[in-house]
Amino acid sequence: MQELTKAEEQVMQVLWSKEKAFVKELVAEMAEPKPAYNTVSTIIRILERKEFVGFTAFGKTHQYFPLVSKEDYKTLISKRLVSKYFEGSFENLVSFFAKKEEIDLNELDEIIKNLKK
Repeated sequence: MQELTKAEEQVMQVLWSKEKAFVKELVAEMAEPKPAYNTVSTIIRILERKEFVGFTAFGKTHQYFPLVSKEDYKTLISKRLVSKYFEGSFENLVSFFAKKEEIDLNELDEIIKNLKK
């Protein structure tokens, strides 16, 4: 599975939340400044080639849906992040955020409890 560009990820975030949508619906859900319809349409076609989305045809219109779940993509990105920047160690990742005070002790306790499960 390939990593998504920022624009592709923005479209996928909306599609994951809606579960299925036409391009005009995706554009309507996107943050301001909204991208042009043609831009989103092009991104969707790229995502289709990358096998991230499928579609149901209604005449000349297409309703798109995710082929890759958000959970599967999160797993991929998390593993790549840990591999690239934290020597493959989730401990190093958690330690990094703890040192940067981006994570409080309660959150750290919850992480440890979940890891022990």
